[in-house]
Amino acid sequence: MPAEPIVVAIDGPSGVGKSTVARRLARRLAIPFLDTGAMYRAIALKVLDSGLDPADRPAVERLAEATAVGLERRADGSFDVLVDGVAVESRIRSPEVGAAASVVSAHPGVRRRLVALQHDAARHFGGVLEGRDIGTRVFPETPYKFFLDARSEVRFQRRHDELQAAGREVSFEEVVQEITERDRRDTTREDSPLTRDESYTFVDASDLTVDEVVEHMAGLIEVTGPPPERAR
Repeated sequence: MPAEPIVVAIDGPSGVGKSTVARRLARRLAIPFLDTGAMYRAIALKVLDSGLDPADRPAVERLAEATAVGLERRADGSFDVLVDGVAVESRIRSPEVGAAASVVSAHPGVRRRLVALQHDAARHFGGVLEGRDIGTRVFPETPYKFFLDARSEVRFQRRHDELQAAGREVSFEEVVQEITERDRRDTTREDSPLTRDESYTFVDASDLTVDEVVEHMAGLIEVTGPPPERAR
């Protein structure tokens, strides 16, 4: 019986560097990086293009259900997100789409829609996924679960530096407010709040480089060994 593809879950709050770590860990393990955040941003883009209020849960959930969301593998093994057959990567990284995605991702119907897509892709190809509920709701059965966190002041500074490097003029105070509000929303939302249990390995990235975090995780995965064989 073939072994299950490796699925790695990395959860944690905003500003801790989950996406960067996940991308590098995927390369380190030679498996795809599955950008779950890009999927929520893609739905948020469709919501904004449709003129809907991201907070209008019934309307947004109906739109998400009616939207054709797909994944297309790139040459490097990662995925492009397609909305109605069109790749949207070039349009989903704006602050406006990010803010809408934070609201849209809290709607249970949207999460159910995209979790099904994430399941299908990762079960076929394996992958490293990062988010808020990958290890609790999306892939609770994977043995490779990490909760990545850092001290608040470190997260604030990293996010501010990231936005400055991307050319976005934003004050440090605005970053503090943005992350604090997102933390509140993520930990108190009705469906799949940010949390962790004893099945996670906790990683404090406050005083570690990205490469140190990646090597720490990769070493633990190698010690754990391959996932169990697929049941029939």
